[in-house]
Amino acid sequence: MSKVTDTVENLAAPILDEMKLELVDIEYVKEGKNWFLRLFIDKPDGVDIEECGIVSERLGEKLDEVDPIPHNYFLEVSSPGAERPLKKEADFANAVGKQVHVKTYEPIDGEKVFEGRLTEFNGENLLVEVKIKTRTKTFEIPINKVAKARLAVVF
Repeated sequence: MSKVTDTVENLAAPILDEMKLELVDIEYVKEGKNWFLRLFIDKPDGVDIEECGIVSERLGEKLDEVDPIPHNYFLEVSSPGAERPLKKEADFANAVGKQVHVKTYEPIDGEKVFEGRLTEFNGENLLVEVKIKTRTKTFEIPINKVAKARLAVVF
């Protein structure tokens, strides 16, 4: 993580703990000429716009005090949405039985992108059941080979 996201995570932690919310992800990115600081928060039954507003207001005050970002930026606080990123071991454990989208750093059985049902996570490997035409194949993906992972929306 960058120095900015580390600082923001430290500032946000007590606010989120008090509100019993989880920090899912932080992004600090430049899009066009504008900088965005995005926090994605959640709780088991989901977050609402009021909770996002409270976190935004309270975190904004802390950011104004500490001033870790030397230029103008937009602060956005929201739910991670249906395609929630999977980053921590707990995220993968909670996603067992759900549809996931996984990209790896290097090919596994000739593939780098896997979309299917996460059937197991043992702390070291993911087992992802992928439908290929008329059959199903299970891929074992070492967690240290995962570049990006998220929940997948099923239509």
